[in-house]
Amino acid sequence: MRSLTVALACAQGEWPHEDWPAPDDPYVIRAVHLSPPYDVPEALDVAVLRCDDPSVALPELLGAMGDANVPLIVISPRRDSEAVLQVFRTGAGYLAEGDYCACMLSSAVMAATVGHTYLSPSACAVLREAARRMPTAGDALERLRSLLSPRERQIMELLSTGLGAQEIGLRLRLSEKTVRNNLSNIYAKLDARGSTDAVLRWLGAAPVLRT
Repeated sequence: MRSLTVALACAQGEWPHEDWPAPDDPYVIRAVHLSPPYDVPEALDVAVLRCDDPSVALPELLGAMGDANVPLIVISPRRDSEAVLQVFRTGAGYLAEGDYCACMLSSAVMAATVGHTYLSPSACAVLREAARRMPTAGDALERLRSLLSPRERQIMELLSTGLGAQEIGLRLRLSEKTVRNNLSNIYAKLDARGSTDAVLRWLGAAPVLRT
């Protein structure tokens, strides 16, 4: 695994983990602190945004990044569905303050590099509850889910709880490669652009395809 450069985007003095990354971190070789208006370096693997209000700070950071296709993770004290859904729909991971540890942050960074959208437990619970409350075309959603095989449905249930391919493989006793192959098939069947889009469709939090 190559060494990573991570941007820590937050106002001066507001980064909550002064001991992260640790000097002997096997993956993160460099952490760059960015303050608004975020002068984003070119050589960057993952950006972590710590903010009080993602609706304000996230668009500002995305604007500063321009066309750079850099995975994002948001750390925020907000645990309401509006904030979590807004962040998740951009493809960024979400860690609610007080709901994760430094080890989970490292896991989120690693997951982001392979295209997985990582959610802390409470953020995941908020997303699922918000999806349950959304008005959806019930029959259409069921037809969409019926496109998947029983194994693919198992994988989607686990993916929608915030697990990545490796963790899903451990739960289902499958190789990570097998899980990724299944995910590729799932994305094609759901007409999803990736894990975020697939989860939104699976939960009914995105427009359901006509089948």
